[in-house]
Amino acid sequence: MFSVLSLLLLAGAHSATARIHSMRNFHTASSQVPNFPEFVYVSLVDDVQTEYYDSNTMKLEAKQDWKLKANDAQYWESQTQILFRHQHWFKANMEIAKERFNQTGGVHIFQMMEGCEWDDETGKVKGFQQYGYDGEDFLSLDLETETWIAPTPKSVFAKLKWDQNKALIAYRKNFFTKVCPSWLKNYLEQGRSSLLRTELPRISLLQKSPSSPVTCHATGFYPDSAMLFWRKDGEELHEDVYRGEVLPNHDGTFQMSAKLKVSSISPEDWRRYECVFHISGVKEDIVTKLDKDSVQSNREKPIGMTTIIIIIAAVIALAVVLAVIGLIVYRKKKAQCTSLPVKDPGSSQPLRSGDGGSNSPSETSS
Repeated sequence: MFSVLSLLLLAGAHSATARIHSMRNFHTASSQVPNFPEFVYVSLVDDVQTEYYDSNTMKLEAKQDWKLKANDAQYWESQTQILFRHQHWFKANMEIAKERFNQTGGVHIFQMMEGCEWDDETGKVKGFQQYGYDGEDFLSLDLETETWIAPTPKSVFAKLKWDQNKALIAYRKNFFTKVCPSWLKNYLEQGRSSLLRTELPRISLLQKSPSSPVTCHATGFYPDSAMLFWRKDGEELHEDVYRGEVLPNHDGTFQMSAKLKVSSISPEDWRRYECVFHISGVKEDIVTKLDKDSVQSNREKPIGMTTIIIIIAAVIALAVVLAVIGLIVYRKKKAQCTSLPVKDPGSSQPLRSGDGGSNSPSETSS
């Protein structure tokens, strides 16, 4: 499915062996989507949102301080005008698509993703531009053959038409393979303190029960171009190992885990295994040896006899305290009951013993 969510997920897929930087721009036009702008633009650098525009505000906004400081008011005004034109272009093409596909109403979404990637180790550059309509791939530009790829019969007509504009294809090839990488490198320099930082993770070995797999969990690292794996005697393991995906944390860092099945590993062989964390830009890996002590923190420890005695003594002491409190409360209530005044049915005033009245509690009537 070609959607905003899937595009953002694709944007997060980096190579774990090299620091691949990226700039991606997402344009989304929608029709009859409740509580959603008709046009939205989002720009990302290394998966960090840097710019935002929509048809409600009609104003390009900076989402990072470094982005705001690096550009003057004229930049934001000129880029806002460009996006305003894009907004109308996407809306017009949305109507053309609906007419061509005989769609009179309903919810429809027209999207475009464009940008480039740059490998800072090899210098390799990759550019891309692709369109989607109603959750499906519609057109993508092949920069090698300089033609458009039509994945569905519905997009063949557009492909044939766009393939004829060779000058525009050449312009786009130059932009995505030269201009875009140049901008990307400039943005990386401007946002160096946040975009090019490296944060190492906290590593934990977790196990629910002695028969459960041991989970090696790494959290708090940045960037997401990292690997986490198990190895035995220095050799990476592939069997009895399950690797989880890289997941985002609320603070902008990432986490991931790798599980190792240990039920068939003898206790004396545990030290032959180790969890390895590797992140691009850092030469030395973080290696955590597997041993019984390292996973004790996540197991339920058996209760010793001393602990049981302490618990029993605490329970008995608590029972004694509650009994004493209960006895005191009971005596106070009993004392209050013996001194309570008694009201005369014919009077609103209480009668106390010793008043000498005809209805005194000390007298009885015949």
